[in-house]
Amino acid sequence: MSIRSSVLLATTALALTSLPALAQSQPAVEGEGPIIVTAARTILPANALPLTIDVIDQETLNQQVAIGGSIVDAVSALTPSFSPTRQKLSGAGETLRGRSPLYAINGIPQTAPLRDGARDGFSIDPFFIDRVELIYGSNALQGIGGTGGIVNQVTVAPPKADGLTGRVLVQGNADTGFRGDGIGGKVAGLIGWRSGPWDATVGAAYEKRGVFYDGHGDRVGTDLTQGETQDSRSWSLFGRFGYALSDTARLDLTLNRFQLKGEGDYVAANGDYRVDRPTISVRGTPPGVPATNRTESAALTLTDSDLWGGNFIAQLFFNRSRDTYGGEVAPLPTFQDTRIALPNTLFDQSQNRSRKYGGKISYERAMPGFEALTGTIGFDALYDLTEQRLIATGRTWVPPTDYRSLAPFAQFNLALFDEKLRFAGGLRYEDVRIHIDDYHTLAFYGGGVDVAGGSRTFSDTLFNGGVILEPWAGIRAYASYAEGYTVPDVGRLARAVSTPGFDIGRVNIAPIISNNREIGMELKRGPLDASAAYFWSTSKNGSVLVQSSPGASAEVQRQRVEIQGLELNLSVKTPLPGLTLSTGYAHLIGRTDGSDNGIDKVDRDLDGANISPDRLNVAASYVHGPLSARVQTQFFLQRQFEREPGKYPVLYRFDGYDVTDVSLRYQTQFGALTLAAQNIFDTFYIDYYSQTVRPTDNAHYYAGRGRNFTLSWDYRF
Repeated sequence: MSIRSSVLLATTALALTSLPALAQSQPAVEGEGPIIVTAARTILPANALPLTIDVIDQETLNQQVAIGGSIVDAVSALTPSFSPTRQKLSGAGETLRGRSPLYAINGIPQTAPLRDGARDGFSIDPFFIDRVELIYGSNALQGIGGTGGIVNQVTVAPPKADGLTGRVLVQGNADTGFRGDGIGGKVAGLIGWRSGPWDATVGAAYEKRGVFYDGHGDRVGTDLTQGETQDSRSWSLFGRFGYALSDTARLDLTLNRFQLKGEGDYVAANGDYRVDRPTISVRGTPPGVPATNRTESAALTLTDSDLWGGNFIAQLFFNRSRDTYGGEVAPLPTFQDTRIALPNTLFDQSQNRSRKYGGKISYERAMPGFEALTGTIGFDALYDLTEQRLIATGRTWVPPTDYRSLAPFAQFNLALFDEKLRFAGGLRYEDVRIHIDDYHTLAFYGGGVDVAGGSRTFSDTLFNGGVILEPWAGIRAYASYAEGYTVPDVGRLARAVSTPGFDIGRVNIAPIISNNREIGMELKRGPLDASAAYFWSTSKNGSVLVQSSPGASAEVQRQRVEIQGLELNLSVKTPLPGLTLSTGYAHLIGRTDGSDNGIDKVDRDLDGANISPDRLNVAASYVHGPLSARVQTQFFLQRQFEREPGKYPVLYRFDGYDVTDVSLRYQTQFGALTLAAQNIFDTFYIDYYSQTVRPTDNAHYYAGRGRNFTLSWDYRF
């Protein structure tokens, strides 16, 4: 404990003496020029945009994935305004700046807009990702879904020269006790080939994950319904095939298939929140099919960086997902129906099926005769068909629902005074149609009622604008306004109708428009990389997940939502060559209209399903020759929540906790060896979601993962 105390004291002192700050921004490698963020849909550098942007490069991403195991863990560890992960297959309740982020792969949305299955963070193996682009705050850059921000995963690039290239990864993982059921491993390979205008990159990855153990040495509880990453296997196939049409134009076909399936070796044993005893896993065979996530996608992209003096991008894509959720006889009153079986005896489980396809086209160039003005015009189309079925009994929970979005847009960027002052702005017109056929609800909802379907159409013009002042290179300030656009979880709203004679036209499925205002400053000069941003975001007709009764599925309530926050960032290269110290801090406040009094006024705190705790991150990174190392600590700070009277205690607390991770990497001529340790001090804690969303639910009172080690061999040729 003395070592642990010393480390935490040192990291805390570092934070206090260096102005606590937000996520570690990844600067461009020296000599490679400015960072271009493809998710921003422009070839202008990031400093020309009035946005908070981070890029997690491949080296940093691999380091974080070795520690936490997934891209979601990596993003969360580096981004204090991102919620602590649930360490489950489900990402329900994981937010960025208090709102759901849009996960994308090469700009292709992974989220199902009609019925959010919360599995979009697990749609591709991290082995095939070159970098992750983070755009913070509500915006409509990628269309629907980016109310919290965008997490865009950019896949590996083709080989640069003729010949063969490749990469092999062999990895093993074990808990601190090296128990047999806690051991996992991963093997992955990637081969690239280029010959003249042709290139191809293909790869495969397989991973087996063991059981997770908490800081007390007990198995972490299994969430049979939502699904687990522990005690699971995943398979992933990836292909990218390209042809250079000219020196500036190329055609790319990208294919991806990912599946993660639970092993089904454990069931949950209830804990007791009154004595802080968590839910644990015990040997057993859960009923039905283990929770599974499967995603298949394809994209055909045509790019030309010099078409009539501008940059042209056209993309066609297809994405299909099938999310299977586990089932339990109890406590799932939602699925019970006495017309089928005796009370509390009916078993069922749901499966979310989504299929979407669409296209994107954009053209960007400086205006002839007025090169200071850069314009972008484009058009996006998205079609989605989603339903949620109960696969054990063949019932429909969420009826087949069609979504169509057509959206032309235009953006402009004006550079003045030798690019020291910029004005940016644009608009996007969203034309949306949602269609639902006639359907019948489950017995749980008012005994089951007939609902008349139909089509609803919505249209909105979304604006954004900002100003950027950069009087000296590396010093800039900006202010911006942007509107984000998404739809509520239409499936949850539709399935919860309990009034006879209802029709879909009376269900509040109107889109959510979030207004994001932000001011920020950045300093990137010499050894310093610092930033500060303050934002406030509002939505008059927002969406909040609310659990109506213990054991019941959470449903959507449309309420006014207001969120504000402060993000700070500081990274310093010390006089000691290779040593960088960094710290990050985020403070968020979220309020909603939780009362049913007809007054549009925010009077309740958003809970942990909708907003993250305040967090302080501190880290030290060292690179010298073939050796690199990193120590990082995440402090999740105590917080008090005010909840709706009569449901839980009106006031309750999140206790807070801290977790320290370590990574060591050594490069040899035979590949790189990495040893990573998550939660190195084996801290015991109850996870944030359990404490704040289900604080009295003994069946879902989960502890976080304790100390575990990952040893990797990464060879490239």
